[in-house]
Amino acid sequence: MFPLNSSGSPPLTELSFERQFDDRGSILWMKDNWNKSFAFCALYAALVLAGKNYMRPRPRLSLRRPLVLWSLSLALFSIIGAVRTGSYMLHILSSGGFRSSICDQSFYSGPVSRFWAYAFVLSKAPELGDTAFIVLRKQKLLFLHWYHHITVLLYSWYSYKDMVAGGGWFMTMNYAVHALMYSYYAARAAGLRVPRPFAVLITSAQMAQMAMGLTVCGLVYGWMQQGDCHSHVNNLVWASLMYLSYLLLFTNFFYHTYLRRHAPAKTE
Repeated sequence: MFPLNSSGSPPLTELSFERQFDDRGSILWMKDNWNKSFAFCALYAALVLAGKNYMRPRPRLSLRRPLVLWSLSLALFSIIGAVRTGSYMLHILSSGGFRSSICDQSFYSGPVSRFWAYAFVLSKAPELGDTAFIVLRKQKLLFLHWYHHITVLLYSWYSYKDMVAGGGWFMTMNYAVHALMYSYYAARAAGLRVPRPFAVLITSAQMAQMAMGLTVCGLVYGWMQQGDCHSHVNNLVWASLMYLSYLLLFTNFFYHTYLRRHAPAKTE
């Protein structure tokens, strides 16, 4: 039997590993170790540069099977994470309303979500491995790609330790978008022909995610002044700059990839 929350509604049923997860220990660990994310990012940048130099005189690698397995594993992780955190967010929305879904810190310690919140922030380190496939297959490495990986890792670890408001929305949206994105990558790596509209849908979802992230930041700042929405001004500044930069970069990518018409080839 699960205890009732403040609204009188029973929380979602926990799986055994979710029930056994120690959220207090994870938050304490992150308070002591979040700055190690800088070391991960520095190592990541160094390996990317070294890898590009190493591959420059060498032929590209196929890595089709490893890429399928990599993308599929991240797709499954993201799908499960999206379902579990999405279910909890729906529970908060239905029992406490929209404001509660943003300001309530229970996402970090509540049933179901506490495990997936920690799994989310930790997953940003292994996700850096995406870039290895781009480098080894000698594909074009976009600024958007590596910038996004580095800043998400830094911000996620930095914010989790303080259990800032809005985290439930940030993580759930990211899980959902990554579920689509990595499923697409897995299908493409497996040689399946994915309709172009699906790629357009993914980038559109990413743009919507960034716009919603900015909206949540604005709402947290306004409600924080009333004392019931826990965050810090410096955190909101970094979050807003991060989401704004993502929105501009993804919008630029969308325009150049799906809207801009290529100039016709010149004729002699």
